[in-house]
Amino acid sequence: MEASEHPTADPYDKVWTTMARQRAQSTRLVLSDERRTDLVATIQHFVSTEFDHELSEFQARSLLDFFIRHLGAPVYNQAVQDVRAFLQEKVSDLDVEFYEPEEPHR
Repeated sequence: MEASEHPTADPYDKVWTTMARQRAQSTRLVLSDERRTDLVATIQHFVSTEFDHELSEFQARSLLDFFIRHLGAPVYNQAVQDVRAFLQEKVSDLDVEFYEPEEPHR
């Protein structure tokens, strides 16, 4: 079921989702509608709990878009570098772990 079909869905969900996708086109980091909705709720809860301030859904979505636009690429790139280093280490271990000595050919 799409967010717009849900009886309690915000009528602007599609508009905000479209705007967010247009802004995010310059990055590989694209969030599903469900993930975006969860993160917006998380941001609202965090700001309410930590700063005693209520954010509207629009404000929380704008903040999420800001984070994605300005932090998404650096965090994504760091994650790719971390995975690359981890995999290179594991591939190097393959030689040590599974190397079979060969008998010389006569």
